[in-house]
Amino acid sequence: MSRAEVSPGRTADGAVRAPGPLWTFGLLRSELVTTFRRWRTLALLGVLAGVPVLVGVAVRIETRDGSSVGGGGGEGPAFIAQVTNNGLFLVFTALAATLPFFLPMAVGVIAGDAVAGEANAGTLRYLLVAPAGRTRLLLAKYATTMAFCLVATLVVAVSALLVGALLFPLGDLTTISGTRISFADGLGRAVLIALVVAASLIGLAALGLFVSTLTNSGIAAMATTVGLLITVQIVDQIPQLHAIQPYLFPHYWLSFADLMREPVYWDGLLKNLELQALYAAVFGSAAWARFTAKDITA
Repeated sequence: MSRAEVSPGRTADGAVRAPGPLWTFGLLRSELVTTFRRWRTLALLGVLAGVPVLVGVAVRIETRDGSSVGGGGGEGPAFIAQVTNNGLFLVFTALAATLPFFLPMAVGVIAGDAVAGEANAGTLRYLLVAPAGRTRLLLAKYATTMAFCLVATLVVAVSALLVGALLFPLGDLTTISGTRISFADGLGRAVLIALVVAASLIGLAALGLFVSTLTNSGIAAMATTVGLLITVQIVDQIPQLHAIQPYLFPHYWLSFADLMREPVYWDGLLKNLELQALYAAVFGSAAWARFTAKDITA
């Protein structure tokens, strides 16, 4: 569907038709198709899919003589020491390896380009000619970004599962708590972990969308979003700033590991989801306030 096809058009007497639910769905579908057809989006997904391959091959090569990963020193992402015993752990390892930077960087690129990229390309005014309303368009942009969060996370998880199945044995696995669970239970937890990781990125998506409404340069918006991500990640690692760290959006990202405990520890997970919802509400509202009042010149 092209962008021209989402226009609600006019009635016979020249009045503009009010956009209905089907038109709104058409707008969202158009945004999804446009975003996922871009070479930049496909390249980002390709890089994300390649990370589990690199991790899996590296672990396979390092342990081909029977030695443990990192020589038993505990180096590397969480769960990496268990990968050789069960390929399903490669899913958890890949998500732990990509969540601090690769996944959020990809989301920052998509979110930062959402509005600013349209303005830079000169298509934003065209999108607003139809009576979609700025709120409707902004919601479609945010929904598309959240869809990318989910797709990107699933790409990492599926790639890791396939590589893990090819290079390592599969079967019952041992949780962090030391209890044994079935492979089916472990697979179900892997799916749940992927959903939690995707949900962990909605705060960053709202922040990137807000930044995107502040400029007409897509590159500037993407660079600013990624720069903010790196800055916050650094601040979250400085011990002297521990008082503010629980309020930073990446602070509880790795709490998904608690889903691999028996019983599951929910405190960190709930704090993470609550914090992401807060960031989404604050920066989503800020993006709406900015975009609805913005003078569109491109």
